[in-house]
Amino acid sequence: MTQTPTAHTPAQGQATAQITVPAQHPMVMVLGSGDSLLRVIERAFPAADIHVRGNEISAVGAPADIAVIQRLFAEMMLVLRTGQPMTEDAVERSIAMLRASENGEGDGPETPAEVLTQNILSSRGRTIRPKTLNQKRYVDAIDKHTIVFGIGPAGTGKTYLAMAKAVQALQSKQVNRIILTRPAVEAGERLGFLPGTLYEKIDPYLRPLYDALHDMLDPDSIPRLMAAGTIEVAPLAYMRGRTLNDAFIILDEAQNTSPEQMKMFLTRLGFDSKIVITGDVTQVDLPNGTKSGLRQVQEILEGVEDVHFSRLSSHDVVRHKLVGRIVDAYELYDSKHGTENGAHKGGRGRTGAKAPKGK
Repeated sequence: MTQTPTAHTPAQGQATAQITVPAQHPMVMVLGSGDSLLRVIERAFPAADIHVRGNEISAVGAPADIAVIQRLFAEMMLVLRTGQPMTEDAVERSIAMLRASENGEGDGPETPAEVLTQNILSSRGRTIRPKTLNQKRYVDAIDKHTIVFGIGPAGTGKTYLAMAKAVQALQSKQVNRIILTRPAVEAGERLGFLPGTLYEKIDPYLRPLYDALHDMLDPDSIPRLMAAGTIEVAPLAYMRGRTLNDAFIILDEAQNTSPEQMKMFLTRLGFDSKIVITGDVTQVDLPNGTKSGLRQVQEILEGVEDVHFSRLSSHDVVRHKLVGRIVDAYELYDSKHGTENGAHKGGRGRTGAKAPKGK
């Protein structure tokens, strides 16, 4: 950050902007602790000169850059007005959205402030919100459609946001119960090799769903809700033969369903229920020769009324930044070598090696 009494005079062909931060917004909220947010902006626009004096921010640079910088600070003011702080990640995502819009690459009217201030669920002192444009559209699709597929790589919030919408629907009495399910296949491991009873084998596998619930509900209430059947966490095989009414149903890790399992699950839909199906078609753990039900269902149900496919990408990853880069690197490798997840298509398992026999 540069704090000087005056901004640089614009050269020919450059634009200038003067932004006044309203008195109700402390400059530390706008610039970040230790000017961390301003440093993010300066890194994103290295050719622009940004100066701060009191509550005045001036910027000089290429017209396209200055236009985005002006919009960025306006969006930041709108977010701060709601009482929500800005983070480095939120600033970076806002810049990406605004640049796409300025370049004509944006595919909708949503603004960064609209994305970042949409509350899904408030629980235990924290609020769950979408962090990217595609996440917002995914959440909106869950409101509008009976069946929604959330398809994308790890870390894009597919399951977490669906869980938040399920808890919101339960708390607002839109549904009477939540049903969470997964197919019992994981990374080439089989439950039969795990020690313990069936429940003890399944429990660790379903643990990510429990963990998300603990983020959104009072942990002391979860055993009571599960005992009453208000929340049910079970493997996909337990869904066969049932009709699920007045429920919010989430099928997680759906890339590991067979086509038959996917059809079975979809036909469990009862009255006043909603289904969200999440998965990552690049991480299929099914045995060789078994087609993923999640891959096939896109060909079958695309365009069917009241069924929506939300597709997220590495740009929607909200874990460590390196996760998004890893996803992109694998996609680049696969496109160059004609592989899936770095393994030859049609090979044995995910690494191409034959699995050892159990002892």
